[in-house]
Amino acid sequence: MKAKYSVWFCALAALMMITGSPARAQQAKLQKQIGSQSSAVASTTEGGCADMSGIPDDASQSTVVANLDKSVSPCQDFYHFADGGWLKNNPIPAAYPRWGNFNLLQDHNQKVLRDVLEADAKANAPQGSNAQKVGDLYDVCMNTAAIDKQGTQPLDAEFQQIAAIHDLPGVQTQATRLQMMGVNVLFQFGSDMDFKDSTQVIGEATQGGLGMPDRDYYTKTDDKSKTLRDQYIAHVAKMLELLGDAPATAQTEAQTVMAIETQLAQASMTRVERRDPQANYHPMDRAQLTSLSRNFSWDTYFEQVGAQRVTKVNVGQPDFFKALDAELSSVSVDDWKVYLRWHLIHAAAPAISQPFVDENFNFYNKTLTGSTEILPRWKRCVISTDDLLGEALGQEYVQKAFPPEAKAQALDMVHNLIAALRDDITTIDWMGPETKKQALAKLDVIMLKIGYPDRWRDYSKYTVDGGPYVLNVQRGEEFEFQRDLGKIGKPVDRNEWEMSPPTVNAYYNAQYNEIVFPAGILQPPFFDPKADNALNYGGMGAVIGHELSHGFDDQGAQFDAQGNLKDWWTPADLKNFKAKSECVVKQFDGYEFEPGMHLTGKLVVGESIGDLGGLAISYRAMQMANKEHPQPEKIDGFTQNQRFFISWAQIWASNTRPEFARLIANTNPHPLDRFRAYGPLSNLPEFQKAFDCPDGSPMVRSAADRCQIW
Repeated sequence: MKAKYSVWFCALAALMMITGSPARAQQAKLQKQIGSQSSAVASTTEGGCADMSGIPDDASQSTVVANLDKSVSPCQDFYHFADGGWLKNNPIPAAYPRWGNFNLLQDHNQKVLRDVLEADAKANAPQGSNAQKVGDLYDVCMNTAAIDKQGTQPLDAEFQQIAAIHDLPGVQTQATRLQMMGVNVLFQFGSDMDFKDSTQVIGEATQGGLGMPDRDYYTKTDDKSKTLRDQYIAHVAKMLELLGDAPATAQTEAQTVMAIETQLAQASMTRVERRDPQANYHPMDRAQLTSLSRNFSWDTYFEQVGAQRVTKVNVGQPDFFKALDAELSSVSVDDWKVYLRWHLIHAAAPAISQPFVDENFNFYNKTLTGSTEILPRWKRCVISTDDLLGEALGQEYVQKAFPPEAKAQALDMVHNLIAALRDDITTIDWMGPETKKQALAKLDVIMLKIGYPDRWRDYSKYTVDGGPYVLNVQRGEEFEFQRDLGKIGKPVDRNEWEMSPPTVNAYYNAQYNEIVFPAGILQPPFFDPKADNALNYGGMGAVIGHELSHGFDDQGAQFDAQGNLKDWWTPADLKNFKAKSECVVKQFDGYEFEPGMHLTGKLVVGESIGDLGGLAISYRAMQMANKEHPQPEKIDGFTQNQRFFISWAQIWASNTRPEFARLIANTNPHPLDRFRAYGPLSNLPEFQKAFDCPDGSPMVRSAADRCQIW
């Protein structure tokens, strides 16, 4: 459990990867973070969307008014006031489950990356160079004729090894091999910083092994969940039929897969339970691991993955591994072979022939998210290349899209936000001097990462050739698996990035005590050097504040300045903080996203604290910036303060399919966009004053109900 929190998981970024690349999304990402079909903002001529290249330079000013719906009172429904025009004019393209400003920017970035990749594919770059690797990977991904002709033949050796399994050690050996290729079987294993020694990297074993997005999909008893389980079984059977199994056999095998995965799901922690770092920290030595799982040879596992040096492992969920150990002995070897065979074809599906691509899309996108068309092949290949060679591709991206002056301006904004938070910590009345001292110490050493890494990742051990495509992907997954395991037992590398430069997202990592803003999100409409302070601070400034606030949310507040899991609060201050957090939980518990279905406050509390704190901090930072660089009092008829809040709401403008809304509400620690747009505003007196909203307005929470932390 890495203590990392992003501003937006992009609504099944994981499932997007499943339709475009079987990469790590299916292993760690699908279990740890459910985001969207594409993490970002951008536009394309495909799907009926406008090309951003045609937007005038002053679009950040003019589109503010165009996106409004002035027939709606800002005090009644600020989301539709600020975004009603945008919502009307931006229907969801068929290939997306949700369409918003993040998607628009991501789409724009993908077009930039497409130009880079197509040029590299034609360049005949030196063998082994980054340009050769990204160009060839993209080119072989685009060669659908070769992929369709090959069918599943590139996987024959793996299927033969599964078929040859005759005992439990053979099950373990093949499961280990599949894990190394990015296939999510049994559990997940990798590296992580030791929660209580932030100078060291140790091994980490966590729950996994599921084919659906979350354990709740196997355990909930409502009719929709039961229907989804039936649809999943039908999907598994169809995929096995495509492999050549008779329909009756495939149906029986699908039931076997469901039975095995249901047992794993029942032993898994919920997403809310996994939000507690203390509950997910159980360091063990090799002897303790052996006692925990007697049917699984950890010594053999470490030898097979080349990690014999591992001496300490954090077992995130010990009860899961106890249940897995029992299941290893109770389930027949033949049934395990069915499970492994299913997960291999499941992971490989996006990178092999069209029938598998289509059936994979039918369940993971059409059924789970409501999308009706698959993304164009070029977009899927851009996503796959970025996933496997993100920093190699990112070097070329920043040369085109992120000049040094943009990085300098973004860094200035970050410094202003830090100053505002420092001032706030100093003056808040609910935190005592001892805790304030520790909080300021944490803020003073927070690491800032803007745009792109200072040291680029070395991909020399990843070989990319002319195909088959699926084998290039598997080698990329194994490269990443080994790169990750290679960190175990070594000092922490605090220069490492966990997102590629083109990514439209940002994150705070509590263990590193760092905030990270890739170049991909430091673009209009979030950040525009030509825009006024109100738009930039209401957009990117609030995002920066959001990430800073994560250092002090319900999870981040448990880690000290050096990233150690440590109690640094006085009992009285911690009690105050928990009470204020519970206010946010109750607020979001009350939001109904469809009749009878509510958000889960305890799931979204961290991100909602981030939004509330981010807005409050950025508002103060804007006032400070305006003193240094005075701004026009009114633009487009709105005051600076009004434009600040409009800018915040407009970055969350999005249309969302109901299937996808249910998926996000069930699995994502971020609230649905519309609740992010107005939920935190209703707690801010500054918002009420800016729009002169009377007490009792729907957009104004009463003083007794108001949530306020920073």
